[in-house]
This record gives sequence, structure tokens and C-alpha cells, in this order.
Amino acid sequence: MASPNSRSHLSIPIPTFLILLFSASLLLPLCTGFSFAFNFSAMGGNAPDMIEFQGDAFFNKVIRLTKDEFDTSVTSSSGRAVYSQPIPLWSKTTGKLAHFTTHFSFLIKATNYDYNGDGLAFFLSPYPSILPNNSAEGYLGLFDSSSGSDQQSNNIIAIEFDTHQNWWDPSPDHIGIDVNSIKSTVTTNWYSSMKDGRTGNAWISYDASAKNLSVYLTYDDNPSFYGDSNLWYQIDLRDYLPENIAIGFSASTDSSIELHEILYWEFSSTREPKDLMFWVILSSLAGAFILVCVCLTWIVLRRKKRQYRNNIEGGREPLLVSEEDDVIDYDELSGEFEKETGPRSLRYGELVVATKYFSEANKLGQGGFGGVYRGFLKKLKLDVAIKRVAKGSQQGKKEYISEVKIISQLRHRNLVRLVGWCHERGDLLLVYELMPNGSLDSHLYGKGVLLSWPIRFKVALGLASAILYLHEESDRCVLHRDIKSSNVMLDSEFNAKLGDFGLAKLVDHSGAAQTTVLAGTLGYLAPECFTTGKASKESDVYSFGVVALEIACGRRPVEPKEQKDKVRLIPWVWGLYGKNTILEAVDKRLDGKYDEKEMERLIVVGLWCTHPDYNLRPSIRQAMHVLQFEAPLPNLPPKFPVPVYFSGLGDLGLASSMVDFGISESVISETGKSGSSSTSSATTGPQK
Repeated sequence: MASPNSRSHLSIPIPTFLILLFSASLLLPLCTGFSFAFNFSAMGGNAPDMIEFQGDAFFNKVIRLTKDEFDTSVTSSSGRAVYSQPIPLWSKTTGKLAHFTTHFSFLIKATNYDYNGDGLAFFLSPYPSILPNNSAEGYLGLFDSSSGSDQQSNNIIAIEFDTHQNWWDPSPDHIGIDVNSIKSTVTTNWYSSMKDGRTGNAWISYDASAKNLSVYLTYDDNPSFYGDSNLWYQIDLRDYLPENIAIGFSASTDSSIELHEILYWEFSSTREPKDLMFWVILSSLAGAFILVCVCLTWIVLRRKKRQYRNNIEGGREPLLVSEEDDVIDYDELSGEFEKETGPRSLRYGELVVATKYFSEANKLGQGGFGGVYRGFLKKLKLDVAIKRVAKGSQQGKKEYISEVKIISQLRHRNLVRLVGWCHERGDLLLVYELMPNGSLDSHLYGKGVLLSWPIRFKVALGLASAILYLHEESDRCVLHRDIKSSNVMLDSEFNAKLGDFGLAKLVDHSGAAQTTVLAGTLGYLAPECFTTGKASKESDVYSFGVVALEIACGRRPVEPKEQKDKVRLIPWVWGLYGKNTILEAVDKRLDGKYDEKEMERLIVVGLWCTHPDYNLRPSIRQAMHVLQFEAPLPNLPPKFPVPVYFSGLGDLGLASSMVDFGISESVISETGKSGSSSTSSATTGPQK
């Protein structure tokens, strides 16, 4: 809490501050430019409108670039699938190039390894794209074979995934970057067959600053891209391509049968604005507007500071004084808190004595917004844990108010009980019943005792019961928004108690998702939260699923030091589920001492709750029914579903999206600025 003599938050002289701010407002649009991205998705068996098919290319649940009818002549086939709109690559006005990244999944399958060919390519060409004549065989639908292999007038850049060795190729299976010629400028041989029907995932990126075009290919089951590359080439695309280009895929066959399919496509690009003068004028107007707003804000802050000093001198100490918050005094806040039943106001001196002046010896731990201390309240004859919000933490103050208001309305055997609260002398203190056995994560990963299987299963059921109460049984629905193993406390009998309601939200029982600032803990956040910014019952259920898997497997959601396929807990366990070896995920420290049916239910429910598509997750009540053997196990997809998100350009000015061709039979989407997700179709209700 600031003292009467403390300096103003605006330590920079006001005129200097305004000049800096105005200058920044002029430069910002010139530095950041704007973002360009698009998205599209296959719907059933209908070809997407934004894809143009040329030559033999067609759409049948996925993009097929060449003929695939085995009972007819399919030789010498070539085709292209092209995005139908022009893509801005660079600007003559500014000379600035776009950065872009594309990610796609593809499949190449030869019916005869002795007679195969020829491969597929991702290309950039002048808009509109035109499939050349005589472009079958080794020319990959890119070049006219009648002009020979070296064709400098074509103005096309392509990344080829070649499966047949022509005289100009280094090997049968290779990646190449083609610059106006079918003879690749740079190549790298691939260590295994590209034509065996496996799904490949490729990332192609162009760094406009470094003029670097790079390619990364993997055939991993759970592909990830960390910025590596198999092949790269430094090239200034302005020397070869016009301002607006076409992008797409091409492929060809020779006297053999080879399937070329595109399963999934994502593309995004960013570049500088077209008209600098327009942005200079707009920025000047915006800067002038900001100057006026800052002056008004400064006046308001001066008045608040004067009011703050008057309050201090008059013996009335405010709780919140900041640029964002109104002045709120203790008396007003206490009046609001005392309307609630249960927790009581406690005196500051009482808590100081209980914690031995907040000594380090009594400190139980350090949280995100302050320390937690052990104490004993003599009047209540009660051991307690006291959370002391760090001074100066605006978020901690907000969470203090939120926690008291929400948890005061809740009563359940599996929720941590708030004993009381105190806001005196600049301190914000929350007093809870002490949990002798600490947090769940301390037993799973720390120095706590190893939990036996009966205790683990009891903890999972207790946590589910707490969430059921929050979602369906309390007067108003409560979204916890930060369910994780460190927020699950264990009492003297190892009963689960869910705590830390600082991020919780009260909503109507309709369960409608609440748009809010992204909040929670990485590893426990549902994937839709990153794109929609919405909290919901489904996102709480996702977090519960992660904790359920932690309890069963005895490991964190992400373990960077694990083998590559085991780094992320959910995809790894899902892979074992698909192989019918799900019990291989069980915590080895249990040494086989567990009930297999209970373990199977906990792991499968954990996977069900963490389904990437929130529409396919169960309610917490459905999850509990399965855990209590009151409903059969759900039937989940054998492979980890791939989520697809759609985001409008909206206010962010940037949309990056994914395209799923044929990975799912049905694609669920929502329009507008809010995001949505779809995944592989699956039966998510319990199956008899």
C-alpha cells in the first residue's frame, strides 16, 4: 500500500511522456503492418468453394491431385488444386515482403514399387494459376515437358516431394526447392520411402527478413514443429514472383499408378501495409486523440491521488488505488463481505500472532500472488493456512475480492473451507482450514508419501464431486477456471478438497461460455480457451480430465525430458488406448497394486474429458456415472483427434486457421468472431 509520501505512478514528466506516446502512435502502424490469413474446410463430400481444381485433380473427402481409378487408364496424369483468391506477397509501394507459413498433411501411395511416380509439390506462381500442357510424368504438374527441364521463363517457386528418379534427380525419394525449373536448385535425400501410404506432415516457411525459404517434413504419429528444417534456400521472392500470387498443390504420374492426396492444409501470411501515407495520416489522427485521452487520464489520476492523501490523513485507508480501479475503502468492502454467511472478519493482530509475525518458519509455500503461512487461531482453537496477498499485486487484489465473494456462498465436503478474511494495514489475508496432507501434486511429484490406489481413486471421485456441486448443485453455476493438481488439497484422511477460487466466475446454470481474459495454468487449459478466450463448464471438465490422468499415470501433463512421443501426456495415453495397451500408462510406482477396472475407467474418463472438441466432452455428471460404474465406458476414437479452430479476423487483425480435408466425416463450426473446434467424429456417449 502506498504511503502518503510515496511518489506518483507517473514518474516520467508529463510533457515528455506525452511526446513519447505521440511518437509511438505514429510509428506503430509503420512497424507492425497488418496480418493476412484465411481458412476453409471440407464439408462432407462437397468440394470447398475456395479451391479450384485443374487437370485431373478432384475432391472426394480429401483433395486428390491425380487420377485414382484402378480399373481405367490412369497413366500420364497431372493436376493442380489452387486457392482461388490471389495472395499478397509483396508491395511495390513499400518494397516489403510477406512472411508466410504453411502446414499440410499429405499421403502418397504407390500400387507397385517397381513402377511408381512421380510425386507432388507445393507451389507459388503468378495469379491466376494455369496447369501447363504436357506436365505429367516427372514434371509434377509444374512445367511443360516439351520445353525441357530447364525453363527460366516460368516464374514459379515449388517445393517438391519427389518419389521417382529422373535423370535430373539425385535419388528416388527426395525433397527439392525448384526455382523456375524442374531441376531443383537444392535437394536433400529422404531416409525412407515417401510412397508407402504413410501420412506426412510438412511445414514450409518464408522469413522475409532473412529471405530464407525452409522446409520441414516428418512422418511422426504426433507431429510437432519447433522451427527446424530439412532443407532451406536463401532467395528474394520479389526477383521471381509478382505482388499477388497463386498458391496450391500439383502432382503427376507416369506409366504407373500412384495416389497423391492432401488431407489437411493451413496457411497464414503477414506483410506491411500498402499505403504508407494513408497510415501516416491515420496515425497522426490517432496520436492526437491519444494525447487528449492521456491528458484527461492524468487529471483524473491527480484527483484520485489527492483523494487518497485526504483519506490517509483522515484515518480512512483505501484498498485499491490504481489507474484501472476506483478507490474502494475497507468499510465498504467489509460491508459487502459481511452480507455473506460463513467466513468471518478476523483481526490483523490475531493473524500476526497466529503466524508468529509471518515468520519464514511458518511459511508453507509461495503462490502466484503471495505466500501461504501456517497458523493457530486460539479463539477458534483451529489450525489454519493463511494466504497473504503480495503488496502491489493488482491481480492478487482482484482475486482476493473474487475469492471471498464466491467461496462464501459455497458449502461442500470436497471444497476447502474459507474460515475468514482480513484487510487491514495494507495487507490482504485469506484464512482457510489447514489441510494436513498438503496438495495432491506434492504426493505425485514432490516429497509427499506415495498415494496408494484406493486413495487415488477416492481423490478422483472427490474432485469430480466438488466440480459437480460447482456446475450443477450450487445456487449459481461456478466456473473454477484453474483446476489443477496443486489446487487439490488433502485433509487428514486424504479426502480431496478443491481450493483457490481466485479465478472463479459465477454464471447462470445455462452453462453458456463466458468471454474473459485468458486465465488458468498451461497444461490444464482447454485448447479452445486459447482461440475463443471463453471459460465454460467444458473447459473445467478438460482440466479435471488432465488431473485424472495425472492421478493414474503419476506424471505431469508435459514432461520435456521424456522420449519424444511421451512428452505430452494426453496424446501419449491416447495412443496407448488405440493400441489396447492403456494400462502401460499406469504409474510404475504402484507396482501393479491397483484395481484394473477402476484404473481403466479413470484413464478412459480422463481421455474423454480432454477430448480436443469441447462438444464431445462429457458433463461432469456423465464422467462421475462412468467412474462409479453406473454407466459403461465411452467409445473413443483410436487415434488422438486433431482439433481444428476457426477464428474471424475480428478486432485482432490476424486470423490463423487450420483446414481438415477428410480427417473427419462431419465438421462442426460456428461463425462470427468467436472460435469453434471440430475433430474426428466419435461416439462420446457411453456405449452398451
